[in-house]
Amino acid sequence: MPVALTSRAVVASAYGGPEVLRLIDVDPGDPGPGNVLVEVRAAGVNPTDWKGYADRPGADPSRLPLRLGYEVSGVVSAVGPSVRWLVPGDEVIAWRVRGGYADRIVVSEQVTVRRPQNLDWPAASGLLLTGATAVHTLSATATHDGDVVLVHGGSGGVGRMVVQLAVLRGAQVIATASPWHHDDLRNLGATPVAYGEGLLDRIAEAVRSTGPVTVAIDTVGTDEALDTSVAVVADRERVATIAGFRRAGELGIKALGGGPGADPGDAVREAARAQLAELASDGTLDVRVAQVYPLSEAAQAHRDGQAGHSAGKLVLVP
Repeated sequence: MPVALTSRAVVASAYGGPEVLRLIDVDPGDPGPGNVLVEVRAAGVNPTDWKGYADRPGADPSRLPLRLGYEVSGVVSAVGPSVRWLVPGDEVIAWRVRGGYADRIVVSEQVTVRRPQNLDWPAASGLLLTGATAVHTLSATATHDGDVVLVHGGSGGVGRMVVQLAVLRGAQVIATASPWHHDDLRNLGATPVAYGEGLLDRIAEAVRSTGPVTVAIDTVGTDEALDTSVAVVADRERVATIAGFRRAGELGIKALGGGPGADPGDAVREAARAQLAELASDGTLDVRVAQVYPLSEAAQAHRDGQAGHSAGKLVLVP
């Protein structure tokens, strides 16, 4: 007979800012057909988490309290009927899940892959969402060998993945970031440039060695990033944003992800799981964790994430 378990989980108790987050006791439930119960070791923090409970017109109060967290790493502790590949004790990463900010969570076997041994628990929890998003941007812009790719926000979680995966495709990369992240970007194979006033001039200097920019990928959504992208790339089919949804239609560029009018790219992102795990397993992909927080400090993690100064992933650990 299943043993009743309790779990702690972070929820948004209302719509608003990080102050609405609460840590509560929940029943994770027993894994049904095709599902497994995972003891969570780490949960990745992503902008989509706080966007989900932001106070906005039309927010549905019936969804509250709202469970948070889309990606986790952990250990399988129980399996349901019809599970084919996993047994208790297997170490996995899972995305997309619902309610990953928790001690335990039931997930579909289909959203899991084996934890790459080169990644510790926090890094493993930050691989799939950022990696799948990066794969989508490169696929949507048809990035290939010989391209010169401008990446806005190259030091962020998604940006670092875009840089690495673009280099693996044989592209040259110019990445914007604060100067103190430039050495890291050089180590990843990119030519770093500082954002801010004079950006176009610095890009013009960089392309003397790379050749003209043929693809632009924006991960930050600022007017500077969007205006610069369309100024340096002639073909707007090869300009994509995962954050500047409001202006994407106006500029005639691709909006990707979960924003208004964006292409969610579900098939491309779902198919990326196995590839990303394989690349991380042999050390080809690096996941940088900027900071780790206990579940009880989820609100602070969100405040730090919203401030936008973190170079890499923010992670919660039970």
